[in-house]
Amino acid sequence: MRDVAAAAGVSLMTVSRVVNGEGGVAAETAARVERAIAELGYQRNDIARHLRQKNRVSRTIGLVVDDLANPFYSIMARAVEDEAYRRGYLVLLGSTNDDPGRERDLVTAFSARQVDGLILVPTSGNQHALARLRTPLVCADRMARGLDVDTVTVDNRGGARQAVTHLLDQGHRRVAYLGDQRDIWTLRERYAGYRDAFNAAGLDVSADLVRHGLRSRTSAAAATAELMTLSDPPTALFCANDLITMGAIDGLGTATAQVALVGFDDFPLADKLSPAVTVVSQDPGTVGATAAQLLFSRIDGHPAPPRSVVLMTRFIPRGSGELRWPRRVTSGRT
Repeated sequence: MRDVAAAAGVSLMTVSRVVNGEGGVAAETAARVERAIAELGYQRNDIARHLRQKNRVSRTIGLVVDDLANPFYSIMARAVEDEAYRRGYLVLLGSTNDDPGRERDLVTAFSARQVDGLILVPTSGNQHALARLRTPLVCADRMARGLDVDTVTVDNRGGARQAVTHLLDQGHRRVAYLGDQRDIWTLRERYAGYRDAFNAAGLDVSADLVRHGLRSRTSAAAATAELMTLSDPPTALFCANDLITMGAIDGLGTATAQVALVGFDDFPLADKLSPAVTVVSQDPGTVGATAAQLLFSRIDGHPAPPRSVVLMTRFIPRGSGELRWPRRVTSGRT
């Protein structure tokens, strides 16, 4: 600003008034300041500006998710951004790929940039060290370990139990489980729901049909193809997230009309496939918006003890989860 003032031949206060859109500056003088700004490439430092203000806020928040390429987290991030935009805030984004070290680095980096609050999708590590942060923090999608803060999750266990019970009700007994890393909180809950359904039906889980650690659509496709080569292959699949569901469909190939499938998380065009995909739907937009609302209440000084919000899932039968076993025989064909 001093350089702009010198180039325009005005005082520093005059430059400040022009930059901040304040009145009291003659049109010709303001034009001279604007020309100097353009020539010098001056940009206002909003972080420094806000830190100089009485309330010392940066008008930014940080959002740390598992993988921004995952459609679930993209929708969640957009909802957080919308809530922030309405309040005049910007959002800094980062992905951990479920790496605890990267999680620590991102939280540290965002804190160093004086963000006013953080929304975190915890990794499978322990978040105890984050308890020392003075920055307001809200966890979304997953529970944290060693950290007592506001949290927004969905009923993962209940949703998974409903999905697998539905498959058992269709006569299936060889129901495979395909999931991400087991030590991720949401995946532990969904696997527990899978087992709950079998226990409630008085049945045993077939250990040879359980696959953990599927981190990509490609790995899910390979695991599905391998399952179908077993001497006694599964007649139904329960997929623990959207990427795994898409990978399972890839792995089934032409067998998609013979093997029942229910996925946790809806995804684009799931209702357009043949058969259309039955899903346990959760709303990532609501997760993100709720987490942002909790965070802004903390930024505004809300003093209540840590809050836990659990959102319900919705079961959407579309066809793939309604394939019965054994297949009925009609007109001499199965």
